[in-house]
Amino acid sequence: MFLKVNRDEIIEGLQKSANIIPAKTGAAFLRTIWLKCENGNLNVMSTDSNLEFIGSYSVSIEGEGLAGVQGRAFYDLVKQLRSDQGELTIRTDDENQNVLVEQKARKYKFPVNDPEWFQKFSSFPENHTVFWSGDFLHEIIDRISFCISDEDSMEAIACIFFAPREVMGVKKVEVCGLNGHQFAMFNFVNDDIYNMLPEEGILIQKKYLAELKKWLTSDEIELAISEKRLFFRTGDKRETFTLPLSYYQYPNYNNFLSKLGDDDVSTLEVNRLDLVDSLSRVALFNTDSNRCAYFSFAENEVTISAQGQETGTARESIEASFNGDMERIAFPTRNLIDILNHLNSNTVKFTLTGTEAPCGLTGVDDRDYQVIVMPMMIQEETYYTEENA
Repeated sequence: MFLKVNRDEIIEGLQKSANIIPAKTGAAFLRTIWLKCENGNLNVMSTDSNLEFIGSYSVSIEGEGLAGVQGRAFYDLVKQLRSDQGELTIRTDDENQNVLVEQKARKYKFPVNDPEWFQKFSSFPENHTVFWSGDFLHEIIDRISFCISDEDSMEAIACIFFAPREVMGVKKVEVCGLNGHQFAMFNFVNDDIYNMLPEEGILIQKKYLAELKKWLTSDEIELAISEKRLFFRTGDKRETFTLPLSYYQYPNYNNFLSKLGDDDVSTLEVNRLDLVDSLSRVALFNTDSNRCAYFSFAENEVTISAQGQETGTARESIEASFNGDMERIAFPTRNLIDILNHLNSNTVKFTLTGTEAPCGLTGVDDRDYQVIVMPMMIQEETYYTEENA
């Protein structure tokens, strides 16, 4: 293997490749970046045994071949070499035991990993592919992933769920996340994505989404699905990122969604930013044993309060529009702030189905997006009263 290249032409690919390999833990072959020269291109490849990255870059090749190097160290070196100091020469020695990196008087040597460690990477399916916006996929992940369980042992609810749905003759793609006490759902119309998805939908584990977001750019991407994997490729076909699909049974979330349409629900409409400000102050009075913000309702206002044995009490009222019979409800404060920050509407609407039943949040500018949060049991405890002040 022998090539000459400007550092800037490959540094982004090396970074993406290094992102998915473990830095220190795991087997040595999983910490490898593979460099393969063929057909006038340098292919940069890495895997953590689940995720796979392949980047293909046009370089000046004087000898084809394959070599695996310690990925993190190789990337860190190339990152620190300056492009204005001349091009890099990267080659294997005569015995194919080392990869030599040279830039003018600078010379570095990396031992070559056993070529038997190299395993064939998944090939991008060329049939039934779909082009999609990388920005839009990034936004969907952001708006759903915070509601997905972080525990791999939770199986399906540790995954993001994409499913084709036809509602009143309109074909939509439904994207969901669930963690047991929160649920987020986003709907969008895209006939190509709808037709690509299997009827039962697909599941992607949350632990893969962070690396997918790092790989995504604002440019258009190409998608493909095989029986076991989901494939992403840049529009210029230079980079491919793939991840495994999961095959758990996703919970039936329509049961609690249907409660939002009951006749006896209560509703609260309030300015989103005013509520976030109020909750942020009230949260200062939360403790490990009392993480709630208590909502008390009147026709034209909502009062938010919190208390803690060591912290004291907080109570604020803000303008709101309330309709219903509910008098009081409690929400986990930090969770509610997080949900409100994922909405875009100036005014948010709470659909309250009971003091310990699902509560839906949405807004005029979030018609295709809704989040459900479970209230917390109200504990009637008084640690600090106004008489003590």
